[in-house]
Amino acid sequence: MSSSLVSGATGPARQASPSTRRRNLGAVLREVHRDGAVSRAELAERMGVNRSTILSLIVSLAATGLVREEPATATGRAGRPSLVVRAESGRAYVLAFDVAVDRLVAARVGLGGIVLERKEAARRRGQDDLDEVTGVLAAFGDALVTAAPPDAACVGIGMSYCGLIRAADGKVRLAPTMGWTDLDIGPALGRRLGLGLPVAVGNEAHLGALAEHVRGAGAGSRNLVYLHGDVGVGGGIIVGGKLLDGDEGYAAELGHMIVNPYDGRPCNCGSHGCLEAEVGEPALLESAGRAGGPLGRDGVRAVVTAAENGDAAARDALDRVGGWLGIGVVNLINLFNPGVVVFGGMLSEIYRGAAPRVGARVRAGGLPVSRERVALRTAALGYDATLMGAAELGFAPLLADPLGVMDHA
Repeated sequence: MSSSLVSGATGPARQASPSTRRRNLGAVLREVHRDGAVSRAELAERMGVNRSTILSLIVSLAATGLVREEPATATGRAGRPSLVVRAESGRAYVLAFDVAVDRLVAARVGLGGIVLERKEAARRRGQDDLDEVTGVLAAFGDALVTAAPPDAACVGIGMSYCGLIRAADGKVRLAPTMGWTDLDIGPALGRRLGLGLPVAVGNEAHLGALAEHVRGAGAGSRNLVYLHGDVGVGGGIIVGGKLLDGDEGYAAELGHMIVNPYDGRPCNCGSHGCLEAEVGEPALLESAGRAGGPLGRDGVRAVVTAAENGDAAARDALDRVGGWLGIGVVNLINLFNPGVVVFGGMLSEIYRGAAPRVGARVRAGGLPVSRERVALRTAALGYDATLMGAAELGFAPLLADPLGVMDHA
């Protein structure tokens, strides 16, 4: 945080303006929400403020029930243990929803990214409509709110959706795998929930990137590329600690980067040879001779397991898909020089089975100065990366104005 927010750490505290105090309260809450237990001294150093200011901010947040102070874990040193500030996960929560191609997930998530309760249902591919989807999600949301403690407050609602989302209003402009266009799914769900809160909607891969950056495989990295596999392939890019969203929110459609322009497979977007077409679920299952078998996670895992058990067709399929995936990763490394490339969704399964092939492509094609320190990792949050990204979307108003949001909760 910039030291210009308040007076310097060594000087006396000045009376902060209301807007400055609001920003500082949000900054403290963001730190403990993201990192867990943090000492007063560390908070003061991170934010560039004096300790009396930090104490005042902590007292205000604690009085609202958002944080608590407690002794640090024993260090073995003599003397009284220092205090740390920790988020209260039970006082304020968000509803997080994840709309994937073949499943619907909802969760009540407390401060600190703690999943307090969740519900999940299978989704029929391409056979449901807006009313059906929002009906299932609203029923989940009602049950989650009803089960929450009486003194807990719902402070936000976030949704991850598998399509192109306009940043200005959360409208689903296009969902290629389902044929949906221009859907106002956020307002539709908000009306059915009846909580008086807007539903913030984001692209699943963008939110997966955000979650892995905040508390997953990319925590601590300023530059990250996240590749998400469902039926297709999406992407999210963090540059300098911020999500690259583009002019209207459609940035990082990495699945439609062309990697095989000459004899590539047809893609849902109308082109040929896109990364999505070459490495997505259909490409893997067809290459392995399993197009008529189980789909989704079960189908992908079956191919990976078969390859591990010596199935030649499965092994060849993973080598083929891994080769194209490696080319895509090389392009991304050379373009963005990320510290971490994270494989999420079904791509986490594919990468586990094709890591040697992907690594070989990166060593052969990546610029030495860009590839020498990049880490290739699977999503630490697993299949919940997109759900947790939706939770972060829901928490955004609280983290911007903690006391204002709680006054109206």
